[in-house]
Amino acid sequence: MSTLATRHHPASIFPDLSELFAGFPAMAGLRPIFDTRLMRLEDQMKDGRYIVRAEIPGVDPAKDIDITVRDGQLSIKAERTEKKDFDGRSEFSYGSFVRTVSLPACADENNIEATYDKGILTVSVVVAEPEATEHRVQVQSAAN
Repeated sequence: MSTLATRHHPASIFPDLSELFAGFPAMAGLRPIFDTRLMRLEDQMKDGRYIVRAEIPGVDPAKDIDITVRDGQLSIKAERTEKKDFDGRSEFSYGSFVRTVSLPACADENNIEATYDKGILTVSVVVAEPEATEHRVQVQSAAN
């Protein structure tokens, strides 16, 4: 049975302020200034896998999402661009997002799967049960 639990990311004062601004419609425009979680993530352990879900709506996963693993760190990078044409004018909006999470100690970095469905990216990593490393230690006695 796995002893790993759902990881909770440390909270920052800024997301709390962001949620405060969301409660006041006149100040809702200030929310992006304080929102440090532009790519929302959740992670959990389930059935021997570490699963990370990221909300990334409005992107083409084949060209806008880049997932890398290095030294036990899983990084998700995404870039969103949008162009709107109306009344002879064009409006562009774009943004890039990067989030990095630490993988569990026994994660198999060579066994990672990623899927994208309805704006949700799911990355799944196989996590092996830790091997028991118990061994006996011989006690030496001091000869006088």
